Amino acid sequence: MMMRRLRKTAAELGLPFGEREKTYNSRLAQELGLWAESKNKGDVFHLAAFRAYFADGKNIAKISVLVELAESVGLPGEEAATVLATRPFKAAVDADWNLSREKGITAVPTLVLNQDRLVGAQPYEMLVNVMEANGVKKRRN
Repeated sequence: MMMRRLRKTAAELGLPFGEREKTYNSRLAQELGLWAESKNKGDVFHLAAFRAYFADGKNIAKISVLVELAESVGLPGEEAATVLATRPFKAAVDADWNLSREKGITAVPTLVLNQDRLVGAQPYEMLVNVMEANGVKKRRN
């Protein structure tokens, strides 16, 4: 049921979503994602990791897959391999996970604004409702 909902949401949003048969541990991808962010390549790396996992069914727990992803977005593969071996972003990911547990966040994406919370992919209208209920004004372009 969850996969059906994810597939439907991805289709509605125009996101790639393949027939993934297994779930892989994304921990190292999260650490490498923080490294990519430190290199101003976070957005493209996260998108590449999303596509690799959800559309292509790649095992993002494998170091070789992660190094290939880093290289595919213009990051140095050798440096990515070193980051994965030495894990300098482990503590930062641990802190993110601890904060999530403290806040009761159990799914992504989760939007927390004051006491309101939206869990999972939500329609645009739901986001607007939460923002308006919390006094956030819509910007004019």
